[in-house]
Amino acid sequence: MAADRSERPAAGPSAVDPAVEVRRSPRRRRTVSAYRQGDRTVVLIPAQMSAGEEERWVRAMLERLDRRERRSVIEEPELARRALALSAQYLGGRARPVSVRWVGNQAARWGSCTPVDGTIRISDRVRGLPEYVLDYVLLHELAHLLVPNHGPKFWALLDAYPRTERARGFLEGYARSDETADYED
Repeated sequence: MAADRSERPAAGPSAVDPAVEVRRSPRRRRTVSAYRQGDRTVVLIPAQMSAGEEERWVRAMLERLDRRERRSVIEEPELARRALALSAQYLGGRARPVSVRWVGNQAARWGSCTPVDGTIRISDRVRGLPEYVLDYVLLHELAHLLVPNHGPKFWALLDAYPRTERARGFLEGYARSDETADYED
């Protein structure tokens, strides 16, 4: 399918970085997003944005992508090791995720799991919480690899973790105090 006709690249490479392609969209009003495409970065911005705003947003989006990539290289292998250890200890090693990673786009969830492809995503909001809470969130998502719903079989799997109720209580209180979101998954 052809590229969206409403998005068009800005004239030439970005003033910030020649490996950056800026695409302006008349349909985009306030949001800015960016992603890597091969060896370049594509930044999507509203068409009415000034050159100065464009430069500021390109720099901000490059920094955000760099932080995300550094975090995934340094910290995610440890998160995956932790998940596998928890699976071995509490689930008999049956839950084997393909990937486990931190994400910053889950304002209303502590974690999420896609059983079809074996991926687990843990919200950045869990960083810095007590280890038993992180372990519970990881186990919760690992259990979804085995049972995709929240039925009795799912909760029976989590009964093996002795701090399930304590962690759930912590997350409920934390969400209320933070007023960011109620727990969903």
